[in-house]
Amino acid sequence: MRAARTPARAFIATAFRTAVAPRGGALARLDASELAAPVMRRCLDEAGLPDEALDEVVLSNALGGGGNPARLALLRAELPERIPGLTIDRQCCGGLDAVILAARLIESGAAQAVLAGGAESWSRRPIRLRVDPDGGPPTPYEQPPFAPWPERDPPMHEAAEALARRLGLTRAEQDAWTRRSHHAALAERARLRDEIVSIPEAPLEADPYARRLTPRLLARARPLSGPDGTVTAANAAPAADGAAFVLVTAERLLTRLRVARPVRVLAGASRGGPPELPGLAPVAAIEAVLAEIGARPADLAAAEIMEAYAAQAIACQRGARIDPSIVNRGGGALARGHPIGASGAVLAVRLTHELRRSGGGTGVAAIAAAGGVGTALALEA
Repeated sequence: MRAARTPARAFIATAFRTAVAPRGGALARLDASELAAPVMRRCLDEAGLPDEALDEVVLSNALGGGGNPARLALLRAELPERIPGLTIDRQCCGGLDAVILAARLIESGAAQAVLAGGAESWSRRPIRLRVDPDGGPPTPYEQPPFAPWPERDPPMHEAAEALARRLGLTRAEQDAWTRRSHHAALAERARLRDEIVSIPEAPLEADPYARRLTPRLLARARPLSGPDGTVTAANAAPAADGAAFVLVTAERLLTRLRVARPVRVLAGASRGGPPELPGLAPVAAIEAVLAEIGARPADLAAAEIMEAYAAQAIACQRGARIDPSIVNRGGGALARGHPIGASGAVLAVRLTHELRRSGGGTGVAAIAAAGGVGTALALEA
């Protein structure tokens, strides 16, 4: 009988992203593949990995009109035509899921080098219509159902409001988190340029949405769920365009690359929860990866938690008992925007750079998706 094989170790060699710009803004004329291709090329070129050594591309996309955006992006990046490309969709979680899947391919021995990430053009998303089986006119819709029961499938802003009520989060707490996110993004803008790929067709060296918010400005924002609501357009992330990728490789390949500080992929997990409270799902995923690596929240050096809504970010930080001082040190999606399929990959890029900058340690990234799904990733530098 053949002895059991020891899993290979997966490492992030390079990690880059575009700037993230709200829909209709600086990146609005580029589709998802046009956003992805230059980031993919930068990941390979920076590592010094020959194109022929790449085995696969895994790309998350949530709003595209079908097809295989991963294949389209890799061809646009002039990567070898033998690479098939795999597109996945778990909505907001997809970018982190792509990185976890890449690591699984490496660990199993099925691949030695995989580009993993996400790309989303909210500005160029298709218009969605449902065909009437009785021959009537098509019916437009904004999003597909995420649960079979309408009463358990609320709009995301209503789910965030319900979460805030359940946890007793005030508008002042949510606005304070939002101010902190914007302040951090502006304060760290110079060093964030190291991870951003400027696209010639729409050159951006920084995320343009971050602003100097004051309590007075935040107070002007109207609640999204009625006059007594606490979730507002200001403490919710705007819809956005962007792309982010990491190059995941086997350990033995690192000696051939120009990588000074590879970051190891320690663990990844996805967990489901109540579909009407999607913001809580990442807590179980964070707990799962920490249990797998034998770590406590106090052991973490950095954390990147998705800020689709301030209420959801606060709920995850508190629920997972993570020190808020290590969360989103370079700002979060409230100060960038939310390019759905790419947002998880943005977190992976951010966490990689934060761990390298902090001198090492363990970090986690976590994100929630509509329908009550959460994904978490643990890295070590």
